Amino acid sequence: MSGLQAAAKIHSTSWHEMHREATDLAARLAPLGPFRGIVAIARGGLVPAAIVARVLDIRLIETLCIASYDGTSKGPLAVLKPAPEVAGDGSGWLLVDDVADSGSTAEAARRMLPAAHYATLYVKPAGRPFVDSFIREVDQDVWIDFPWDRNPAQIG
Repeated sequence: MSGLQAAAKIHSTSWHEMHREATDLAARLAPLGPFRGIVAIARGGLVPAAIVARVLDIRLIETLCIASYDGTSKGPLAVLKPAPEVAGDGSGWLLVDDVADSGSTAEAARRMLPAAHYATLYVKPAGRPFVDSFIREVDQDVWIDFPWDRNPAQIG
């Protein structure tokens, strides 16, 4: 069953809401810094990481690429690009994603960067044990519809 099919509710975010929440996340993280850099979990963490980096004046952004969804269908976890060597064990680094959902991506990222501070916009109960900072906790059955996941040709 896909993530969207399993969802009883859908929370559709706007670009404005996502920008505000990423800015709020950065404000929450500011007292914990300074940070050496950010490791964004691609793809979902790229946009929030860019905003957090801008607000916190972090210029070093690396990526960790993990695939677990194909559109709205959850599949097997695949590490496409491991954590960057420059981040070491993650000490002094931020690990940023859009949502910690089932916890599988978060758990894999935590294994690679155990000392990083893991921050997400949204967290669900299954992903909560792996996350240090977040803006909004939602029920496990809520599908988060992010603006970057929408096909602009199908809007309006």
